[in-house]
This record gives sequence, C-alpha cells and structure tokens, in this order.
Amino acid sequence: MSEEHYFSKEPLSPLKAKSIQIPVAGELHQVTTASGTFSPQQLDFGTEVLIEQMTEAADSGNLLDLGCGWGPIALNLAALRPKATIWAVDVNTRSVELTAKNAQDLGITNIRTALPEQVPKDLQFSGIWSNPPIRIGKKELHELLLMWLPRLQKDAEAFLVVQKNLGSDSLQKWLTEELSSGYQVSRHTSIKTYRVLRIKKLT
Repeated sequence: MSEEHYFSKEPLSPLKAKSIQIPVAGELHQVTTASGTFSPQQLDFGTEVLIEQMTEAADSGNLLDLGCGWGPIALNLAALRPKATIWAVDVNTRSVELTAKNAQDLGITNIRTALPEQVPKDLQFSGIWSNPPIRIGKKELHELLLMWLPRLQKDAEAFLVVQKNLGSDSLQKWLTEELSSGYQVSRHTSIKTYRVLRIKKLT
C-alpha cells in the first residue's frame, strides 16, 4: 500500500509488521512499524529533525503528538518529559495501535493513544508536536490545524516540521495571516530542506 493513504482511518492493506531501530531519548530501541502507516520502513528525516528540537518541550502538562503514526514523536516526548502526559492522536487505527504497542514494549507509561474523537473536548495542551499530514490536501490540512492549535494553553507552543518543497513557507504565511494577533508564528529552525515552524499562543 502506498503511504499516500497513511491518513486512512482503516488501512485496506494486509498488516505487514516490521521491526526497526530508532533513537528514543538518545538511546537506540527496537520498535514495530507496519504497512498502511506513515514511513514504515524507517524514521522519516523530517520527524528526526523535529525530535532534535525537543529541548523546547514543556516539562509537564498535556503534550499532543498530532498524527502520531507508529509513535516516534510520542515515544521521544514521553521519555524526555516523564512528568508530562503525551496524547498520541491519529485518525489511522493501525497507527494508534502500533504506538500503544511500542510504548508498552519500551516500558513507557505516560502515553495515551487516541483517535481524535476520543480526546476530551475541554482538554488543553502545554505543547503540540507534529509532522503534519501535508498530503491530505491544503483544505483538509488547514482545517486540521485550526481544530487543534486553538487548544494550546496561553503561552504554550506548537512545533510543526514541514518540507520546503511541500509548502512550508506558504504554510507559515497562511498561519500568520489566519491566526492573526492571538498567536506568534515564526520559523524555529531550518535543516536541509525542512523547516520547523513555531506557533506560540499569546492569549
């Protein structure tokens, strides 16, 4: 199955599990990936870039991994910020199940996996971390971000990694215009062809 469909709720492809090694809080661990999820063969470079920025993550509260895939962002956040609760959220049921399995296999207990509709409506986040699903389309991506970014607490920040040739600069411009005075949007860093956008909620 093409990873073009990693954002499907129920992947149609047969589940083909694969074991790979990734860094979690600086140490290599075996995790399980599978077909029908984002980047099942290896840790995506954009995700790796985002993980390298996690010294910026809040120490406590509820942190959101939006579009968790098989869990590399959530696993690192949870290991680096043991006092925080990490919400690993994805529309893809296979992704949610794999993230839960990987957390259990690594003995990580501060991750809560959920489909979007399972997250309490009144829950606010002390941080959002995401390699967002750009390929779902611009309209759907914008709707997704406008659904979750307002759930940041005051002074909390979101970090989004987006490849330049997939529209990182235009997304930054759109976020700046759409979110207006209530947020501060900036480019946190640029590594090779990837941009990490930083969105701070001011009010």
